[in-house]
Amino acid sequence: MLEFELIKEDERSKARAGVIRTDHGTIPSPVFMPVGTRGTVKAMEPRELLEVEAPIILGNTYHLYQRPGVDVIEKFGGLHSFISWHKPILTDSGGFQILSLSELRKLTKDGVRFRSHIDGSYHFFSPEKIIEVERQIGADIIMVLDECAPYPAEKEYVSKSIELTHDWAARCKSQFETSGPLYDSKQFLFGIVQGGTYLDLREKSARQLVNDNFDGYAIGGLAVGEPAELMYQVVDFVTDILPAGKPRYLMGVGTPENLLQAIERGVDMFDCVLPTRNGRNAQVFTSEGTLNIKNSIYRLDGAPIDEECDCYACRSFSRAYIRHLFNVDEILGLQLASLHNLRFFISFMTKIRSAITDGCFPEFKRSALSKLNTKKKEEI
Repeated sequence: MLEFELIKEDERSKARAGVIRTDHGTIPSPVFMPVGTRGTVKAMEPRELLEVEAPIILGNTYHLYQRPGVDVIEKFGGLHSFISWHKPILTDSGGFQILSLSELRKLTKDGVRFRSHIDGSYHFFSPEKIIEVERQIGADIIMVLDECAPYPAEKEYVSKSIELTHDWAARCKSQFETSGPLYDSKQFLFGIVQGGTYLDLREKSARQLVNDNFDGYAIGGLAVGEPAELMYQVVDFVTDILPAGKPRYLMGVGTPENLLQAIERGVDMFDCVLPTRNGRNAQVFTSEGTLNIKNSIYRLDGAPIDEECDCYACRSFSRAYIRHLFNVDEILGLQLASLHNLRFFISFMTKIRSAITDGCFPEFKRSALSKLNTKKKEEI
């Protein structure tokens, strides 16, 4: 089983600090995982990921299966070797991507048949196939095949969806237990709690997966359009059911505020494309909220992006210079903004962890939210 050690639990909330140990390294939690969908975190070099102290990155099984192909990855000894990243990796099974390809896929009890978004070719993912592919990729933490129901969705549809997801999860676990890793490191399998925004279905899903005894548990199917308060309600409800001694992963979330709210409700792991996607579009995260670095107010601004940040971009360059890079379409602008955003998120999680261990998480949360909600006046 995956080794997860709880270091400290907050006395006034469900926030907790811990460590997750894998053969490729120890992951402090709460943790934010940069998204490297196709084997690369966009606009970032692996050495820069080490510089911003990313303890783990995420890849996507669906996209890696499409390109470069798992035969290529296996030839190079797994994804760690292929991309020269020797710290932990987590791979999503592709359930969310399958949802987004609704016009190109067909679900059955046996699995999902889909057409490639690249060349239109047909493929079939069964639960057994997904585990086979994730074995070939070789990530430390791998996810079961699931169906991510859209929002909103009728309860009858979501009920049938979780039955399918549970059947697939059981088959994934059986395949996982009767196979072994292809490389010299252990792999760990997480179940995914689904059920939309229906609490009774979430309870059914969570209890079934806990009964099946996975290495950890993800909460999927959120941040897909539902109001934030409803997401927090579901998270709070589900974490009460999940075992305290195993990691809890909220998939695809989110903003700094989302992270604080979910950590308060007992979540340990997060991933989201926001830091790099927004960075490539000139939006940077700071300790006092977001700003659009292309705005004219920064034309003569000699300050760093964030006075409180220790990243290379903030140590070395002004807002004026980074604004200039974006306005002349220089790729360095995208790189520096992405690097800063990732460092901000990872440093933010480190501060949260320290607040939990120091016994002052509620005060930290209140102060951070007050700063993050400060609206900056920007001239267009």
